[in-house]
Amino acid sequence: MKTIQLGSSDLSVTPICLGTMTFGEQVDEATAFAILDRSLERGVNFLDTAEMYAVPPRAATFNATEIILGNWLARRPGARQKLVLATKVAGPARSMPWIRGGSADLTGADILAACDGSLKRLQTDVIDLYQIHWPVRSVPAFGGIYYQPARADEGTSMHAQLEALHTLVQAGKVRAVGLSNETPYGVHEFVRLADQYGLPRVATVQNAYCLLNRSVENALDETMHHLKVSLLAYSPLAFGLLTGKYDDCGLTGPDAPAQARITRYESTRKQRWGRPEALMAARRYSALARAHGLSPTQLALAFCYTKWQVASTIIGVTSVAQLDEDLDAWGTTLSPELLKQIDALRWELRDPAQ
Repeated sequence: MKTIQLGSSDLSVTPICLGTMTFGEQVDEATAFAILDRSLERGVNFLDTAEMYAVPPRAATFNATEIILGNWLARRPGARQKLVLATKVAGPARSMPWIRGGSADLTGADILAACDGSLKRLQTDVIDLYQIHWPVRSVPAFGGIYYQPARADEGTSMHAQLEALHTLVQAGKVRAVGLSNETPYGVHEFVRLADQYGLPRVATVQNAYCLLNRSVENALDETMHHLKVSLLAYSPLAFGLLTGKYDDCGLTGPDAPAQARITRYESTRKQRWGRPEALMAARRYSALARAHGLSPTQLALAFCYTKWQVASTIIGVTSVAQLDEDLDAWGTTLSPELLKQIDALRWELRDPAQ
């Protein structure tokens, strides 16, 4: 695979990124090591994690994913130099008291301390891409679709957060910075402040993007294009809905795949991916894929792999076999006719997992 420059940074990554949020919950350390080994063997040079992981988030698995990655890096001499390593500082914890006491803010001091914690767990001297996992501001994210001015939270300013990130870059602890679950306004304001005050310029934004959630195309893509910010697309398979494995059985019940994320974790079914409308739409896309001689997974991943908006697609897996399937979808082309049919479905169904 060719590599792609992230924003205006000096980071060059493969167009497929291995997401690791299952490590430490669905995936034990031995299996995680096998997945990481295979990913490196197949040429993927980009790994993404977060201090909050594993997912679903809970106190018992907080930081577990970074610890597993650090252990793997420590036992694979030379691997670190081949990789671009990304992690994230959690935004306001609110309902997660195990993160900074459930603070409703993310201060500059929080960012500095969180980075030091990630460096220690990852057993590395530098984080290549350090991202703010979600905004301090109250924004429509994680299933919300409306901005509510009355709920605009007062918290640490973007400027102050950028100053903390600048401290980390100056100290050599971070090479480039990014955002996640951000809005067009948020991306634009972070870039404006960085340019105005000589602070680190945002290289990336990591947002959900898939056939069931194309909200990136509702203005964020224009912002990213003009400001030269790269999209890292997460959940390209919509938490498994777009693999087709739920088409006949639904999300629960005796025939549902017992170890699948949505089946296994009730909290996941309460999110955007668990909406009845999302499953209904996934079934329609699965039928479209099969009508064109593709598997549902091939269609969903090829859609992300080939979109101009996407710099790198973050895939999350629980086995080496899943990893190989997702990587094998690279190079799949979608005909103009099929792309028109995808757009027609979106016009009818919109973004049920937004």
